Formats: sequence, structure tokens, C-alpha cells
Amino acid sequence: METDAPPRGPVPPVFFLLALLGAIAAHKLVPVMQLIHAPWNYIGVIGIAAGLAIAVVSAGAFARAGTPIVPFTESTSLVKHGCYRFTRNPMYLGMVLVLLGVDVLLGSLAPFIFLPLFAFIIHNRFIIHEEAMLEARFGDDYRKFKSQVRRWL
Repeated sequence: METDAPPRGPVPPVFFLLALLGAIAAHKLVPVMQLIHAPWNYIGVIGIAAGLAIAVVSAGAFARAGTPIVPFTESTSLVKHGCYRFTRNPMYLGMVLVLLGVDVLLGSLAPFIFLPLFAFIIHNRFIIHEEAMLEARFGDDYRKFKSQVRRWL
């Protein structure tokens, strides 16, 4: 388990926005092979809607639990209901689904480079440190939760 000090700098929504803008720019500026043609590319709207719904519902669960949503802020409670029954990181999963939906909607190859890059950054820069903090704060309760619920899906 990673126990180094959490990194300082931009929060996940900033990385999400950069990945989103990067995907759109890549689609416009690097016209590589079109993988998904109309009308099939409109399936991406489902990913966008699902991702937004998961992220919003999950953020609401934090608000109802009265625990901070800002990364690396000490949690006051361990949220295990709602989307957290299926994934330990539904807000990040929601962002990934939105990016996937946008990539599918755009349909070309170039935007797809930003999705794994975003997931890699979120995993290594945030999830590893957040999970170490949660384990230190909640101990066996978090370890049990971690053993029952997958990190992503």
C-alpha cells in the first residue's frame, strides 16, 4: 500500500476537463481514422448520461453523509451505500464513462488516447493515496469494505 504524502496540485475535475478538451482537440486537429460512424456514434450519449448520473448521485451520497468531497481531506464517515455498493470510486468511474461517451460520440481514433491517460493519472495520483488515508482512518471497517467492493467495477 502506498503511504507517501499525497500530491499537491490540480484536483480530479481539472484532469477530467483537460482530458475532455484534449479528446475534442485531438478529434479536430488530428483527423485519424473514423472508428464509429453515425448513427452508431450516438451511443456515446448513453455513456455521457450514465457517467454524469453516477458522478452526481455519488457526490450527493458524500453530501448526505456530511463528509468532504475534496481529495486528501480527512473523511468524517465511510460512505458505503448507493453506487458505493458496486465500486469504491464511483465519481471517478463517472468521469471515465463521460470521457468514453465523448470518445464514442466523436467516433475517431485520436480522442481515445486521453481515456487511459486520465484513468492512469487518477489511479496513481489520487486513488492510491485516498485509499491509504481511508485505511488509516477507518481501519478494519475500510479493509472489509475494500475486500467486498471493487476499486473500479
